[in-house]
Amino acid sequence: MASPYTDPTRFVSTRYHRAWLASGCISVLISLAKAVTGASRSSPRTWLQLIASGLVGYVMADLATGIYHWAIDNYGCSKTPIFGPQIESFLVHHRIPWAIATRPVAYNLHVLAQGVTFMVLPITLLYNDPVLLGFMGVFGGCIIFCQQFHAWAHGAKPKLPQLVVALQNAGIIVPRLQHAAHHRPPYNSNYCIVSGMWNRFLDKSKFFVALEIILFYMLGVQPRSWTEPNSESTQGTEFQDY
Repeated sequence: MASPYTDPTRFVSTRYHRAWLASGCISVLISLAKAVTGASRSSPRTWLQLIASGLVGYVMADLATGIYHWAIDNYGCSKTPIFGPQIESFLVHHRIPWAIATRPVAYNLHVLAQGVTFMVLPITLLYNDPVLLGFMGVFGGCIIFCQQFHAWAHGAKPKLPQLVVALQNAGIIVPRLQHAAHHRPPYNSNYCIVSGMWNRFLDKSKFFVALEIILFYMLGVQPRSWTEPNSESTQGTEFQDY
């Protein structure tokens, strides 16, 4: 019997999903538009600060996705308040990782877009600092679309747009082969899913291992990676580089 998590009729984009994705994207675009408008009325130095803030937003978004991904991969359950559905979704993803590549875009991104709307829109409406707005716009945009970058990392290479493959090869969005390591034993590395630029440093420094040890001694809670390495990444063709 087929798993309900691989039934394409169960995962469709609704008006609700599309509305939240539109809301998140509009919030980000307003933030970036205000940043550019503000910079155009200021000194050339402001443009340099705006560009720098956007780059920092891009870099920090990758780190943020890694920390969040690590947390929901390892702690909580489907009944955890607020985060339960996402925790369940990621646990299922580890059993059938290839299925994410079949999800509609709005379905895949609407939860992140909802969070970004609540985070970015108030700041955009209350502040006019181009540097702050540039950071928030790029950071929020990367957070919204990180799940699409993640989905592309599970796509068969011949089926991906050439531009996506080029961005993956350049390391601008998370490369397919790098993310493949996240789904191989011991299933506790390469958590970042914007560009993956932080993965090497975080894994080499044992950053997440240290956090897990600290949380274990403080709270007595073990991460799932210590006891439940159950990824089935051999299902499907998501990491075949052909």
